[in-house]
Amino acid sequence: MITDLVLAILHHFLVFMLVGALVAEAFLVRPGLSGANLATVGRLDAMYGGLSGAIILVGIGRVFFGLKGWEYYVYYWAFWAKMAAFLVVGLLSILPTRRILAWRKSASGNSAYVVPDDEIAAVRNYIRGEAIFLALVIVFAAVMARGVGY
Repeated sequence: MITDLVLAILHHFLVFMLVGALVAEAFLVRPGLSGANLATVGRLDAMYGGLSGAIILVGIGRVFFGLKGWEYYVYYWAFWAKMAAFLVVGLLSILPTRRILAWRKSASGNSAYVVPDDEIAAVRNYIRGEAIFLALVIVFAAVMARGVGY
């Protein structure tokens, strides 16, 4: 029982931190991005990736060591909907990560580098998509917690 509680608490904290990192990234990725803000965006994006990995690992722990048992998860449509939504979040995060790495590379040799506005707009669209699908992950988590449609 204590293992389930600890895993649940950790899972929730990690998800809230992930949401915070995404919101901070969305706030900073705007026209005029350069210098220290660009470096911060790079760190936030790396943190976002690390948090995603930690969420997956703790989630696997919850499936196998949680009170509900693995059968609850593998036979539940809401679990798979949640996994699909999280996968989409991960796929949508690839382009922003690649762009941020490219921007940081361009900025490393040029202190006056400012990210082009059209690239900012494209990345912001992906971040919005991530936020939408992350909201769906939270919706499906609430469905699962209540056993709706099981």
